[in-house]
Amino acid sequence: MQPEFATTFSLLSALFFLVTPELIPVSEAVWLNIPKTGTKCVSEEIQSKVVVLADYLVISDEHSIFPTVSVKVTSPYGNVLHHSDNATHGQFAFTTQESGTYLACFEAEGNSHGNKDISINLDWKTGIAAKDWDSIARKEKIEGVELELRKLEGAVEGIHENLLYLKDREAEMRIVSEKTNSRVAWYSIMSLGICIVVSGLQILYLKQYFERKKLI
Repeated sequence: MQPEFATTFSLLSALFFLVTPELIPVSEAVWLNIPKTGTKCVSEEIQSKVVVLADYLVISDEHSIFPTVSVKVTSPYGNVLHHSDNATHGQFAFTTQESGTYLACFEAEGNSHGNKDISINLDWKTGIAAKDWDSIARKEKIEGVELELRKLEGAVEGIHENLLYLKDREAEMRIVSEKTNSRVAWYSIMSLGICIVVSGLQILYLKQYFERKKLI
């Protein structure tokens, strides 16, 4: 490879990931502090047909205490995708079947935490970030620039899918907004009509009242 080409490729790669970070599925490491009584949840909105891979590990400052947690992962429709009790570490992986918010909840169990808060390290990966590129490189016998090009190709596909997902969500939100505006307009018209009818009835009642009292 010519040095000029390598430099250009590196600059393009850096610029590509710099200007579109919000559209690329990435790995996200989260540090959670779970209260001694209660549950701490992490949620992410993910489109359908996306691979999700996560590793979690309970961190303990005291070697004599081994805190355990209950882990539950649910889909937007409430389906349980992963459930584990008395866990100190673990992993869950699945491919999303529907678009929406996926929820991972961690709850401290019993007195295993010594009446203290529990810290958990959660490494959450989606889309291209969940791929094992080392295995892909060994299997397909690719390396170097070719491997980086494959990663860029996967990132572009992920961006394209995210853009389509955002387009669909925008269309859904627009439909909901139009329906809401239509209902508000009809409600306003009905409210105005009711006010006019009530005002007319009040005027008629007062007129009859004054006529009976011979005030008019």
